[in-house]
Amino acid sequence: MNRKQLASFWDQYGTLCILVIIVIFFSALSPATFTKPDNIVQIFVQSAITILVALGEFFAILIAGIDLSVGSILALSGMITAKLMVAGFHPILAVLIGGILVGIVLGAINGSLVNFTGLHPFIITLGTNAIFRGVTLIISGANPVFGFPYEFITALTGNIWFIPAPVVLAVVVAAVLWFVTAKSRLGRNIYALGGNRDAAYFSGIDVKLHTLIVFMISGVCAGLAGVLSTARLGAAEPAAGQGFETFAIASAIIGGTSFFGGKGRIPSVVIGGLIIGTISNGLNMLQIQTFYQLVVMGSLIIAAVTLDRLIGKTR
Repeated sequence: MNRKQLASFWDQYGTLCILVIIVIFFSALSPATFTKPDNIVQIFVQSAITILVALGEFFAILIAGIDLSVGSILALSGMITAKLMVAGFHPILAVLIGGILVGIVLGAINGSLVNFTGLHPFIITLGTNAIFRGVTLIISGANPVFGFPYEFITALTGNIWFIPAPVVLAVVVAAVLWFVTAKSRLGRNIYALGGNRDAAYFSGIDVKLHTLIVFMISGVCAGLAGVLSTARLGAAEPAAGQGFETFAIASAIIGGTSFFGGKGRIPSVVIGGLIIGTISNGLNMLQIQTFYQLVVMGSLIIAAVTLDRLIGKTR
């Protein structure tokens, strides 16, 4: 196999190979517990929130941008959803307002600021990350919110038939976004925008509109993750989602999404999220402190971007 063939193989199956290697590694270190069916199911459940946030981050990176505010959007959406339910709103209405509408609005704020100022999304979302987190702390008084209907918790933490609800939600969102990227004109335009912004503009693509849509998608995904996080914890924590931007970026980049824009696939991002969840679960099984997970994530990001650059040169 020559270098070009290796590059092509890695481009298609590299993320899956990484997941298989990690599974074999942890299976060898903890054979009695890691490979149990209950633990495998738990990995999928734990990965659902990461996958949701990563799916939104994928779109931001796809246009050669980034969204550092996803963790704060997760926290603020979850907090507003919880407060609405405590105030007497029906759980479905609270989710529609707090999880989806708030996610759209916060994403639109990010996209509008990027378009209006002309600054790189890194700067804008770095600022809104602090703003959204501050708003979360203000409306919650820096205290967790709980006491919402039990059916909300059971609906999002139970099973739909025999499949855990968090997994169903992540799969449905991934399927919808896969259709958008692979089968729609909007998806083609977003890829074109990420590949060459100027060429996209001169070909008639509304750059500002598509930038706005991208950040709204990111906001909705983070908002849904916030709702799911609130249900799983049984409370809305003002500190929820801290550091999730790292996990989201790692999932997207490990999944083959190029930091330079215009390249990436939804299924690979899902596998990237599973890799993050598998690493977290495996380290917990080995009773290794969670601090080391950050070291692993950071190393994987550097390795993945470096590999992407090397494969790009090979092509």
